[in-house]
Parts: sequence; structure tokens; C-alpha cells
Amino acid sequence: MAVNTKYTEIAAQDLDQWQKAGETIYIVDTLPAGVFEKRKIPGAHNACVYEVTFLEQIEKIVPDRRQKIVVYGSSQASLDAPSAAEKLVRAGFEAVFVLTGGIAAWRAGGFALEGNDVAFADSPPEKVAFGDGEYAVDIDESIIEWTGRNPNTRHYGSVRLSGGTLTAQDNIFSGSFEIDMDSIENVNLKGDDLYPVLIAHLKSDDFFFVKLFPKAAFNIRRARPVEAPQLSSPNYEIEGRLELRGISGELNFPATLNHGENGDIIAEAHFDFDRTRWNVIYGSSRFFEHLGMHLVFDPISIQVRVVARPVKS
Repeated sequence: MAVNTKYTEIAAQDLDQWQKAGETIYIVDTLPAGVFEKRKIPGAHNACVYEVTFLEQIEKIVPDRRQKIVVYGSSQASLDAPSAAEKLVRAGFEAVFVLTGGIAAWRAGGFALEGNDVAFADSPPEKVAFGDGEYAVDIDESIIEWTGRNPNTRHYGSVRLSGGTLTAQDNIFSGSFEIDMDSIENVNLKGDDLYPVLIAHLKSDDFFFVKLFPKAAFNIRRARPVEAPQLSSPNYEIEGRLELRGISGELNFPATLNHGENGDIIAEAHFDFDRTRWNVIYGSSRFFEHLGMHLVFDPISIQVRVVARPVKS
């Protein structure tokens, strides 16, 4: 069954005329309260479309579903107001309008704004800028999580960093990280009799040969911003080399870098890599036959979180 999500668009000049004519309309800013308080259309109410209580907020503002509601968001690039309008139509509101181009179009038309910072940018910046200098990795706050798989199950856990630094210049990063392979942990078998068996297996020469190679390292040759980044997507391309089990090989992947508190950098990355490139070949059908229950897929999934703090000179 088709669901009605029909709403009407209204231009800024037409909404201005409605207000001047004394039309009974409810104007609703669909952005978070902190943004609404900075700048808003005069007479507007606030109901954040990102909150699960959006419809409950609207019901407190608009007493009659037959009344005209005009919702607006930030700009033509954002689906905030259209999403809100669709929710309202599905909920039975009969006269729903979307301000074309959002408050950016309202501002561009020269119409009045209210708030405690009316010069606040309608569209948030896409790029994150970092200060030049050196950053030291906080090994307590940083972690590498891993997942390995076979046809029947998966095992997942973590391994810790033992040190590392980042150097920033003009938003380009270089650096290095040391990984303590003896810290490898498994999560899904914790408390099971098989837990120490798996850990011993991973540390043995079948996998990471920790006795001979207790440390791994990742050296960043260059980390550079991507073109036209989005805040919810990876904004950096990492180019570097992974040293694991005595082998050095190129490893590139996308990452997301953001600001933390006090000038910290928080980096997140999620990617798969082929373990066999570093001679971790146990269970790989590319190297062994008749594996049966010992088959292990070649890719390992990695999730990295690194917190790096400015080094005070």
C-alpha cells in the first residue's frame, strides 16, 4: 500500500507575504535547539527532526492537524525539512509546506532573522582543520579491534598500541605507531575453556609468531584530506606501511579525523586487509589443501581508534 508523503514547497517571498497578511500558520525550525537559538525566522517554533520525539514536539506546537505548517531547515543541500514534512504528512497533518532552500534562502532574500547569533553559518563547514605540530598517542584511550572469520563462525578482540606520534603540517600528517602483539585479546570466547587455546594459537608461529616478533608497526608516509569531504564520511586517505611478522608491506585505507577536547585529535578507521601478504597464512586455501575445519578466511577486519594529544613544547 502506497503511503502519502505529499507536501507543498513555498518560496521565501511567499512565506513573508503570508506573515505580513496575518495568515494563521505555524512555522517550525527542524534543526537542533542550539542552532535554532542562534538564528531563526521570526515567530518560528523549534522541533528537531533528528529526535525520536519529533512528532510529539509538533503535537504540542500545532493543536489542529488541519492548520498550515511550514517547516524549514538549513539549506537546499539538506533533507532536514523534507524529512520532517514527510513525517508530518504520514502522521495525518493536512497542510504541510517546506520552505524552499531553507533558512539560507530566507537569509539570501534579505528577510528578518532573530536569535543570539544571526550571522551563524547556515551550512556547516565540510573540512576539519588541525594545528601544526606534534601529537603523542594516548595508549590508554587508543585501541585496535580485529575480527577474523571462517565458514562457521568469527572471533573478535583487540590489540593495544604501545606508543606512537603524529606530526601535522598544513593538515597533512605523518607519523608512526607501535603495536604490542603480546597484548592480543579475544572477546567472544572470554570465560570459555577454548579462550587460552585461541590466544596461544594466535601468538604462535601459525599466526603472528609473537615470541619472535613481539612488536608490529604502522608508519604513515602521508595522510591527506580527501576532496569534498562530508562530516559523516572518511575525510582522510592514509598511505603507509605495516610491519608485521618481519614483513613490511604497503597498507592504504580511509580514515576519519576529528577534534577532541583540548586540541586532541581523534582518528577512526575501518577496513579489511589480507593477512597473507604478511605471511600469516594459517588456514588459507591459497597455500594449503584439505583444510576442512581449519579453513580461515584471508581478510581480517580492523577497527582502529587513536587519540593523540598535542605535545607541549
